[in-house]
Amino acid sequence: MRASDLLKPRPEGLYCPPGDFFIDPVRPVARALITHGHSDHARSGHGSVLATRQTLDIMALRYGEDFAGARQAVDLGEMIDLNGVSVSFHPAGHVLGSAQIAVEHRGMRIVASGDYKRQKDATCKPFEPIPCDIFITEATFGLPVFRHPPDTEEIVRLLKSAAQFPERSHLIGAYALGKAQRVMRLLRDCGYDRPIYIHGALAKLSEYYQSQGIDLGQLDPATVDSGGKDDFAGAIVVGPPAAFADRWARRFPDPISCFASGWMRIRQRAKQGGVELPLIISDHADWDELTTTIKETGASEIWVTHGREEALVRWCELEGIAARPLHLVGYEDEGD
Repeated sequence: MRASDLLKPRPEGLYCPPGDFFIDPVRPVARALITHGHSDHARSGHGSVLATRQTLDIMALRYGEDFAGARQAVDLGEMIDLNGVSVSFHPAGHVLGSAQIAVEHRGMRIVASGDYKRQKDATCKPFEPIPCDIFITEATFGLPVFRHPPDTEEIVRLLKSAAQFPERSHLIGAYALGKAQRVMRLLRDCGYDRPIYIHGALAKLSEYYQSQGIDLGQLDPATVDSGGKDDFAGAIVVGPPAAFADRWARRFPDPISCFASGWMRIRQRAKQGGVELPLIISDHADWDELTTTIKETGASEIWVTHGREEALVRWCELEGIAARPLHLVGYEDEGD
């Protein structure tokens, strides 16, 4: 059978005609398979949702218990039959509960990666390369300039700054799902045992991570309503990036602005955002990880989506691997 008979792009997202389901649809559909809980991949309003238990829990936290008409949890590695199409979920290493989705029918296997990374991360299961005929890869950082440093090195830089400026607070912008919890756990793994102060928008998701056995240590609310600015001298405060552009951020003593993102590799982007201490910590694969992963899957064809598609397609062509961009729309950089 042709690959396009098994999966094809439609305005709603990737569609499987024989299985009659979509993967990470950007519009409400009757049946959706969801790779992970970020809002550009996991949306409310579907008739039914199939995902890992943790992704379903995260969607309920973000959208409410009635985010879909029906939901079904799948275990990693479990094979499910959908109208004669075999579907299985495999670790993606992106955020808690994230998964690649393997779709098999009539001897053909296509793996949709969703978003993924290859760096070790104590807050989620590591990525597993799945042999396949066609691999659908993201390309958020699909340019050779993007090579992420070890995340612990970035945290050491943060801790050195905190020690150097004990009278100032360090405000870390980090996306609410995945990145924020990863930064907290990295701080703990690097020996930071003081309370970490968090914006209220992170509380529910961080509590959920803790409930799943991921130790983030003592987390206290980042509020000065009952105290003064001096209470946060030397403190490390974590919040969503948008919070640091409003009045909330002005509550802290002479704050040092930090941002944890793969985009911090681009100095001009950090400068334009007023970031004093850029932390290059990404939940997406960098260029070397993308190309290594493509080779590890053994796929004879690569479909590239949401990101720097052209460069990765060209690299595949030079390597003798068939490739094409999917030009899917509606996916952003949440969790970068």
